[in-house]
Amino acid sequence: MPSPGEILEALEREAARSLSIWRRLTAAQLLVASFLVLVTFGTTLLLALPGLYTGERLSFVDALFTATSAVCVTGLVVVDTATYFTPLGQAVLLLLIQLGGLGILTLTTLVILMLGRPLTLRAEAVVGASAALPHIKAGQLIRGIIGYTLAIELVGAFLLWLAWTPRFSALDALWPALFHAISAFCNAGFSVFSESLVRVSGDALGLVIMMGLIVLGGLGFLVLEELHLWRWGRGGVRVSLHTRLVLVATLILVAGGALLFAALEWTNTLAAFPAALRPVHALFLSITPRTAGFNTVGYAELTNASLLLTMILMIIGGSPGSTAGGLKTTTVALLVALALARLRGRVATSAFRRTIPEGTIQRAIGLAVFVLVLVNAALLILQITEVGSLPHSQAQGRFLQLAFEAASAFNTVGLSMGITPDLSAAGRVILAMLMFVGRVGPLTLVASMAVAAERRVVRLRYATEDVVVG
Repeated sequence: MPSPGEILEALEREAARSLSIWRRLTAAQLLVASFLVLVTFGTTLLLALPGLYTGERLSFVDALFTATSAVCVTGLVVVDTATYFTPLGQAVLLLLIQLGGLGILTLTTLVILMLGRPLTLRAEAVVGASAALPHIKAGQLIRGIIGYTLAIELVGAFLLWLAWTPRFSALDALWPALFHAISAFCNAGFSVFSESLVRVSGDALGLVIMMGLIVLGGLGFLVLEELHLWRWGRGGVRVSLHTRLVLVATLILVAGGALLFAALEWTNTLAAFPAALRPVHALFLSITPRTAGFNTVGYAELTNASLLLTMILMIIGGSPGSTAGGLKTTTVALLVALALARLRGRVATSAFRRTIPEGTIQRAIGLAVFVLVLVNAALLILQITEVGSLPHSQAQGRFLQLAFEAASAFNTVGLSMGITPDLSAAGRVILAMLMFVGRVGPLTLVASMAVAAERRVVRLRYATEDVVVG
């Protein structure tokens, strides 16, 4: 029988070992671990907390799927949020959406700053500004993130309450306004209306407010902070290349998508609305795939061309440092800049009279390839689990539905053609994994799985030999 002193020494050794492991975690590993903790926390709440459901409790797979969808601000659901959850259950989902949108590391760092303690170098690496924006410090960015989030969500909730009060009542509009404001800014796509925003599709003002919240949430906190500094002329800050690319890409995608949707759907789904309201819905169709997930029309009713356009916008997604998923606007902008440079016979890639580092270009290419391989691999598995050996003649339309679902999950969009509740348990797990990878970022996940974060670089270069391309 060990003595009390020996037990105390063993506990001290175990605590020291655990602390040592924690300190050895890289920034990427911390980020991935934080979302794993949030998903586990959310799943536990949905399984154990009483009073969340109007009927049966969710199964483990469905609770895991729902928690992942909320934490990863996706919006895919296997049950109707409006009728399956009680107000308490909806409040738990809203908490998970807010935590997932902000990130647990952001909240932890805010606590550190409020206690007056300086940030460590590792904390700055996790939550600090990109090297592309060195004038924005980590502490400054964290305060900005919290400030922007609370201010924009509260103002958005108030405006939605004003817009929806005539339709409901002052009291009945309060909870939907708050829930949708947070869900929209976090690009989550969850709704307390049974058919998303179809119920309020005739309210142009409400849709415009929702679109504003979605766009602000998708721009990224880095862009919002820099625009704030530039607007008030603090320290002679100029608008960086990052912010310029984000703003230009966002404008092109929103405007171009709206024009295309108007042309493709004017006599189809948009025909159900008055002519004066159709441009608003075309604009909404352009904004929501980049990764908000709300809908005012049934996506199963869209033309195939519109569905393909929606998938393209989903894959592009929002901007870095935002609540949105996808490849990100800057990644696509860099790939376009690279293609233009090569077509012009230029070696260096540039934009707005600035040369972009080759390492950044290579990361953009690597990310695009990784996403292409991952989503297609997941789609192949979904075809096996959901369609099986059924011949194409009997499974027509199923491929497009599953491809749409996979793209929506990975890019944390939440749009669906209505097949999510019908997926098998294996299919739901695959989508949950896609949502998680899409939220933390593929490159971050790969970096977190590195065996040694500070591996010694071997100065070795093999002989050069060319290959035929094209």
